Amino acid sequence: MQHVTLSYEGFDPAAEGLREALCTLGNGYVATRGAAPESPADGVHYPGTYFAGCYDRLTSTVAGRAVENEDLVNAPNWLPLTFRTPGQDWLSLAGGDVLEHRQDLDTRRGLLTRRTRFRDSVGRVLAVTQRRLVSMHDPHVAALETTFVAENWSGRLEVRAGLDGRVSNSGVARYRDLDGRHLVPVAEGYDRDEGVAWLQVRTATSQIRIAQAMTVVVNDRSKPVTATFDHTAGESAVRLWLDMAQGVPVTVEKRVAMYTSQDQAISESLHAARRHAVRIPPFDELLADHVRAWERLWRTSEVAVPGDSQLALNLYVFHLLQTLSEHTTQLDVGMPARGLHGEAYRGHIFWDELFVFPFLLLRLPQVARSLLMYRWRRLPRARRAAAEAGYRGAMYPWQSGSDGRDETQRMHLNPVSGRWLEDHTDLQRHVGIAVAHNVWQYYQASGDLAFLHGYGTEMLVEIARFWCSLATYDAAADRYDIRGVVGPDEYHDRYPDADRPGIDNNAYTNVMVTRVLRYALEALALLPERERKALRSRLRLTEHETDLFDHVSRRMRVVFHGDGVISQFEGYDRLAELDWPAYRSRYGVVRRLDRILEAENDSVNRYQASKQADVLMLLFLLGERGVLDALAALGYQLDRAALDRTVDYYLARTSHGSTLSAVVHAWVLASRDRSASWRFFREALDSDIGDVQGGTTAEGIHLGAMAGAVDLVQRCYTGLDVTGGVLRLEPLLPDELDALELRLRYRDHWGITVRCAHDGVSVGMERSRQLPITVALDGQQRALAPGEIWEVRWRDESRDRRPPAGEGPVDP
Repeated sequence: MQHVTLSYEGFDPAAEGLREALCTLGNGYVATRGAAPESPADGVHYPGTYFAGCYDRLTSTVAGRAVENEDLVNAPNWLPLTFRTPGQDWLSLAGGDVLEHRQDLDTRRGLLTRRTRFRDSVGRVLAVTQRRLVSMHDPHVAALETTFVAENWSGRLEVRAGLDGRVSNSGVARYRDLDGRHLVPVAEGYDRDEGVAWLQVRTATSQIRIAQAMTVVVNDRSKPVTATFDHTAGESAVRLWLDMAQGVPVTVEKRVAMYTSQDQAISESLHAARRHAVRIPPFDELLADHVRAWERLWRTSEVAVPGDSQLALNLYVFHLLQTLSEHTTQLDVGMPARGLHGEAYRGHIFWDELFVFPFLLLRLPQVARSLLMYRWRRLPRARRAAAEAGYRGAMYPWQSGSDGRDETQRMHLNPVSGRWLEDHTDLQRHVGIAVAHNVWQYYQASGDLAFLHGYGTEMLVEIARFWCSLATYDAAADRYDIRGVVGPDEYHDRYPDADRPGIDNNAYTNVMVTRVLRYALEALALLPERERKALRSRLRLTEHETDLFDHVSRRMRVVFHGDGVISQFEGYDRLAELDWPAYRSRYGVVRRLDRILEAENDSVNRYQASKQADVLMLLFLLGERGVLDALAALGYQLDRAALDRTVDYYLARTSHGSTLSAVVHAWVLASRDRSASWRFFREALDSDIGDVQGGTTAEGIHLGAMAGAVDLVQRCYTGLDVTGGVLRLEPLLPDELDALELRLRYRDHWGITVRCAHDGVSVGMERSRQLPITVALDGQQRALAPGEIWEVRWRDESRDRRPPAGEGPVDP
């Protein structure tokens, strides 16, 4: 695989937030933003550290209301390492004379290197080189190695290494009116004999105890080093005075152990951190183990393409693996939409895992399973939410955090107008569709019947129950309606002048509900008879109810415009047309059209304008054939021309206010307009590395968009499909993409290599004693045994190969 490094030259305060997010290091358990260790949160830098699943809840007063919010907690900052030359102030990027500055993120090895040359007020030049890692080998360890060189002077350098628990959640400007003081000091201390300093804090409401312990080691032991312990409430630090000789490097290692009271197999977090800190090996040993762990991950995660797309693809895979690694499987956590890279969306779990699962299923299926277990453990809460709302089954929340209650905000700030507004995004009930779809896709990719028997079928049945109880029956038309929801679009949360929030018969929701019902019926049919009867008995699932699943799945209403275009929701075509050229002329970028219109005392609810792909999500998830078959099963006969009109209709009316939108549009256009598909792919690829949403990446990466961009290469342009126990490939490469190569895992086969080009495709498997798998290439099908390679060349390169297969309907 091509070795690619993300590099930044020079110090740019305006870009520092973006760089810090993209240079975050993590291991699936904890992650730390790429902030300079000498810099506190000061409006330019924001050195956040986040533990997966570490949440706390506080109440704030907003617009005269008491508002409760649960946040992914900004944990104590383990980075602080400040330094100053004799008689001078502490040197820093923001306040010092910086002669040179460079930052390099080695995505292959998970190593962040920083090189800076400072000049103090009397002309002394200090060169600082730092290497940082958050260990992928040992999830509880992070380390910072700092090498100082006094270039034109000799004398004493003061160094202060600290652990700072006085931090708050303040990394998102629009949340700063909310209380972010989640940490309460518990203990600070220093053991001189062991050379260990420590800090423990607890979260204010959830009472999670977070402990960090550090050793600070000077590698040059030829000269004695003076060290003292320095502490205040919530901070623990060690001061060192280094005797510097001109041109002679001196290296200081800061090795940190981190635990929380949520960890398994410990007696107490501080005790665990202190004991671990004394056993942390030197930086080079840590790095060697860390690199080996990354090599193992990259072996099954490789996505290789020619040209300049490789850097972004590597970076995005890197951040996926830092957020969701093998260590994640040991935790009871979901997938934060913004990773462990910042505080946007408060670290909540949305539907974005729908875009991440395809990557995980073919790389780290055990991690996908652990994310499903997060949903499983919160099934009782989802049942209770449904019951409290007057429904049956399980109603998963749009935003989830620690315990599965609905964390969706009830007020949100429009930063354009400065007004706090009512928020109805909790009506995005389609999050339950995403959970069900992920359950079914996990089974399709893994063949894990044990999961389906023990957990998955029950989740599918309860989600299906919810949708059947939410749907209302129109006997005259023999159709079911779903009213009062919000679709993936998000802009439209009510009809103009309506007295209730929500819209009716959202096409994406209605069609996908029919798929969820089929998933549930198919899962029940897969259970052995004894287990099926036992589950029916335990869930009080009657034949009448499963008959209802079947009937609703065949008689759901879908609304169309007069020319056969699928209506995003009932009445969408009756909304006013927006003057798109006028708004683009006035505002330039109109991605967040909702904020623009609200600031003008107007509402996006009045217009045919969508934030992101909504109807087109059906083509993204089901494929063209799948959508046509799903509609045919409902009695609606559409052809490709109608789908083409639908695509064109929404292309002209979508502002792409979400990074997910470019992913979906690139996918949908792959079989229609390859050049347009490639343009959207490049936009998706640029989503975070180029911060296309205008400052949002600094608050946390967009993990769904990152995974979606990788998945366009992995599944869309290869036509890769794994449903029905067959690995199928029908490549559809854009002209701009000459070739690609992937390494995949499928049905416990770890070493599958796929190579696609414009003139053919090949699939190879590493040697093992496992059974063959069934592979289909270009309409041909055969069993492929370990150690074999199957290559198919196109007989006619100019022929119009069919688009990616998608899933298609599932019928028991």
